[in-house]
Amino acid sequence: MTKMLELGVQGMTCASCVGRVERGLKKVDGVDSVVVNLATERATVTYDPATTSPQVLLDTVKDVGYEPVTSTLELGVTGMTCANCVNRVERALKNVDGVLDASVNLATERATVQYLPSAVSPGQLKAAVRESGYDVLETAAGQDRSDVERAAKERELQALKRSVLFSAIFAVPLLLIAMLPMLWMPAEMWLTDHLGSAMNWIMLALAIPVQFGPGRRFYRQGWAALRHRSPDMNTLVMIGTSAAFFYSLAVTLMPQVFPAGTAHVYYEASAVVITLILLGKYFEAVAKGRSSEAMKKLLGLQVKTARVLRGGTELELPTDEVLVGDVISVRPGEKVPVDGEVTSGSSYVDESMITGEPVPVNKQAGAAVVGGTINQTGAFQFRATKVGADTTLAQIIKLVESAQGSKPPIQGLADKVVSVFVPIVLGIAALTFLAWMLFGGPQALSYALVNTVAVLIIACPCAMGLATPVSVMVGTGKAAELGMLFRNGAALEALQAVQVVALDKTGTLTEGRPALTDLQLLPDFDRTDVLSLVASAEEQSEHPIARAIVDAAKLDGIPLSVTQYFEAVPGFGLAATIQGRLVNVGADRYMQQLGLDVRVFEAQAAQLGDEGKSPLYAAIDGQLAAILAVADPIKAGSLEAVKALHAQGLQVAMITGDNVRTANAIARQLGIETVLAEVLPSGKSDAIKALQATGQQVAFVGDGINDAPALALADVGLAIGTGTDVAVETADVILMSGDVRGVPNAIALSRATLRNIRFNLFWAFAYNALLIPVAAGALFHALGWLLSPVLAAAAMGFSSVFVLSNALRLRGFKPPIKPGPASRPAHLLPARPAEGTLI
Repeated sequence: MTKMLELGVQGMTCASCVGRVERGLKKVDGVDSVVVNLATERATVTYDPATTSPQVLLDTVKDVGYEPVTSTLELGVTGMTCANCVNRVERALKNVDGVLDASVNLATERATVQYLPSAVSPGQLKAAVRESGYDVLETAAGQDRSDVERAAKERELQALKRSVLFSAIFAVPLLLIAMLPMLWMPAEMWLTDHLGSAMNWIMLALAIPVQFGPGRRFYRQGWAALRHRSPDMNTLVMIGTSAAFFYSLAVTLMPQVFPAGTAHVYYEASAVVITLILLGKYFEAVAKGRSSEAMKKLLGLQVKTARVLRGGTELELPTDEVLVGDVISVRPGEKVPVDGEVTSGSSYVDESMITGEPVPVNKQAGAAVVGGTINQTGAFQFRATKVGADTTLAQIIKLVESAQGSKPPIQGLADKVVSVFVPIVLGIAALTFLAWMLFGGPQALSYALVNTVAVLIIACPCAMGLATPVSVMVGTGKAAELGMLFRNGAALEALQAVQVVALDKTGTLTEGRPALTDLQLLPDFDRTDVLSLVASAEEQSEHPIARAIVDAAKLDGIPLSVTQYFEAVPGFGLAATIQGRLVNVGADRYMQQLGLDVRVFEAQAAQLGDEGKSPLYAAIDGQLAAILAVADPIKAGSLEAVKALHAQGLQVAMITGDNVRTANAIARQLGIETVLAEVLPSGKSDAIKALQATGQQVAFVGDGINDAPALALADVGLAIGTGTDVAVETADVILMSGDVRGVPNAIALSRATLRNIRFNLFWAFAYNALLIPVAAGALFHALGWLLSPVLAAAAMGFSSVFVLSNALRLRGFKPPIKPGPASRPAHLLPARPAEGTLI
């Protein structure tokens, strides 16, 4: 049997392109025919689905140099209650021709579908979800999908609350009538004297509103699951409570047909089980709402209006009407509405909600501001540079939503078990009923019913379905609060398994720009005077070292003077005349050429060399005056980050293009044991391969742009310092603050989340493995224990609430390194030195 598939193909420009695509697709095993149309930019492929797949066809189009057209759609799905529901929706979507992949998340109640728009429409995907027994949240034009989903969840929460209260009104007196006589003899005597045979009819009257009122949801969803041959939690509850109710109804209507001693009613079992399961679902819904607190905070950062200056008038407009280039006014205490660049005014802005850094940042003309951050006491105007979906905050929200909706590989284990779990439970329930009927003695029918119902109720796979997605949801949300963005669940899982962390040096461990780090003077020379003369001379040069010296003088407020004469001496240094004074700056060989003895700085020069710096010398009016050095300063926090990584048991490597001596000097200062030096930018990916060749999992930390090949090749790529460029496609993890201390923090959070997931999965599986045999009556002959269906329902609800509560513990995660001021090697501190001292 063959299938026909239409693929959109971008990039074709002529008949030659058409021929190349056709030839490439025809070579694929299982392809019968290919027709490519240049005008419609589509390829129609007839293929054998047993031999090849749509994904193989897409990969082939990419391999021949063109881009297949695919789309991704997110659907809000309502009515899912357990892992079997998730599997059923996924299967329904994947069975639609043109769907490449589908992933459904129980915690977020969303389905993410990757599909071919040329072969299937969003309407067909929604229809597939509805045909599987669930509903899709529809979003009207102009409505925000998140708002619609939150409103739907709030309605569901209120509906559950009403159902629980309604059920409890009938279930509580029903439970008292059924259980009180067993616990207190006078109650049994009173009920027998006053009610007699009418007691069963009273219990029936109390049970009917629960069974066919709030309990109707289990019938509706349970039957739908059976029709699709995919029984789920609702099916188990439906069968279990129906067995108890209708058996009791038969006893009430025809007690004479039952053997002596077996005509007992179990109305309380069905009614109280339904009530307890609804109560558990209510607590579960409340906990789910708490698990998305981080996303609510992010959404709460979005600003609804902005004061825009147009035509000399200040207008208050909705944020989605702001255009790139608009000038926006921000007053004290207000949120910045969109991304932009300050044009006038100044203030301090709290960016902690975006970067995780607690210290407000000074903003003046030319500084970048990020939408959602909070202005402090000043006022300023800025020009919008990114609006709508392009803003940093919008991209953060998109990344967090994507991560929360994705599945880490560990979820595959739960999915495989759940796919066969409910059919196995139904088999165990049938065997339980049969075994008790055969070996249960005089009350075999009662025992068989009670134990079968207990097995069906206690085995609901809710906890299994929630174990992983809720932990991922809370973990990625907490990461976003701390300024760490995980692209998906796979990155969250992979990071905790790394053994080697390779860090790019420039811009990651160091500031990425040269700075004057050392200046030592001989007696009789003034620091301000020397630095002013040297910087005035260097101002004529565009060399990075010269720029660093000039910047240092300006930073200290030292005035520069006009140069009357300037001469560059290639390979040696420079000479200049400033205010009638001769200034020479250069290497030791230049000083020797001038006849100056630099041995007085011999010790200092050796120390600078050990630190990987090349010393420079300055002479004033023919006399040696100072030794100075320019280097790329180590970032504040780098030392703490490396120490924290070592404390986590990780090997730390540094990749740099610096020469070996300089690289080793930096590595010694930071305590890094593995150095890959003199690596060209194009060779960083080869360096990652070399580390991976040892058989270890490698994480690479770079700036996210020029390190893209290495980020893509590493087992986990972490982009650092990408503050307003969160869309670095090659990075798996994005550290918004640009602080390398985020690396051990991200690893710690990844480890905490995976521990949480493993504990949840262990609990969910162990709970069923231990209690299903107990519910079946395995301990009856040894200890006389039987598990009441009521207790089974309570235990089932508790298991889901336990898993959710355990996941919520991640909200209290404390990073090993708190953001804030950090130390760096003392000789690299940019402090003002005293004369004759080394900085």
